Amino acid sequence: MLNTPVVIHAEFLTALAESFAQDTFIKLTLGKYRGELAGLKNIYVRKVNIKGKPHLAFTSRFKTRDIVKNYPFEEGAARIAEELNQGFQHCTCFTLQKDLILDLQQGQGFRFRQAAPTSQTPVSDTHDKTKKRLISALDKPYLHALQITDAVGNVYKNAQDKYKQINQFINLLHPMISAISAGSLKQVVDMGSGKGYLTFALYDYLHHVMGSDTAVRGIEFRPDLVALCNEIAASSGFHKLDFVEGSIADYPATGIDMLIALHACDTATDDAICKGILAGAELIVVAPCCHKQIRREMSKVKQQPEIAALTDHGIFMERQAEMVTDALRSLILEYHGYKTKVFEFISDAHTPKNVLVVGTKATISPEHQEEVLKRIHAVKNFYGVNCHYLEKLVGL
Repeated sequence: MLNTPVVIHAEFLTALAESFAQDTFIKLTLGKYRGELAGLKNIYVRKVNIKGKPHLAFTSRFKTRDIVKNYPFEEGAARIAEELNQGFQHCTCFTLQKDLILDLQQGQGFRFRQAAPTSQTPVSDTHDKTKKRLISALDKPYLHALQITDAVGNVYKNAQDKYKQINQFINLLHPMISAISAGSLKQVVDMGSGKGYLTFALYDYLHHVMGSDTAVRGIEFRPDLVALCNEIAASSGFHKLDFVEGSIADYPATGIDMLIALHACDTATDDAICKGILAGAELIVVAPCCHKQIRREMSKVKQQPEIAALTDHGIFMERQAEMVTDALRSLILEYHGYKTKVFEFISDAHTPKNVLVVGTKATISPEHQEEVLKRIHAVKNFYGVNCHYLEKLVGL
């Protein structure tokens, strides 16, 4: 049955008020915006507790930023009605009992209907806890498409670790990206993007937290994952995010302002670092995986007596090879004018690959460069390393 917008809004708002009073309200979305406010795409509404009182939190999503405002319920409900009269053509209110849906029918006003509940699991309304995460689980279609959350933003139990990893990654990058001059990050490339968990989160952060118009690209050699990620990017409205099929070694080292490579196996990490160095990237971030090349080098020679006990056993040799490999990577980055840091990416409870090597573009004097080169040779000589693969790539 079709009614005028005023009647429909009243009926809808009554049902909304009942869900709020009965504590069955989960969230509300406003979409298909055709109004006059430039750049506005959607509005997402959820329930939060502020100083012990329930409020409605509105997240207005624009093309390059998000605006968040909180309202007491009555004021928030009035704003929902106002937004429906000023350009939004679709509204869905998710409750534990049913979905309440408004659709604008051309020339006939809004149609109000009810459907079976999308979810029967309540979303946390803790305001302070939500603010601590740069990547919220709510109103993120890509997280649902990647099977991190359900349709209303609840993180699946078996995806809790992945969600924590995503947020820790963004939290680690936040101060580094914030320190780069505004407008400098025009192109970000994720080498070996896989299923794109962190690529999507980085794009979300850059566009909706930092307000940047940065283009983000994922490089992945598996065509099925490339197709899947491009489909999710398109359905999420991430117009400056794309994924291309190919190898890290074959990707052109031009126009890259920030490069990330997480768990690229063995020397693929070196290929990625080389691309970043050659492009003069402002920021290079890698989480190395495997360290076979240097381990083979170290295994060819008899180690000095001082460290023999640390290399006689396979597990010790593996860990020593990891440290030597990443220490040399850090020094080679430093030689090429990068200020380097090496620290833990995430705890062992979530993934054993937990070292993050970060290079931030800086300047280096010829004297310091010569000192770094001596340190590189000293490490190689001590551990019996003939040549680090990254040295060959950069012509060191």
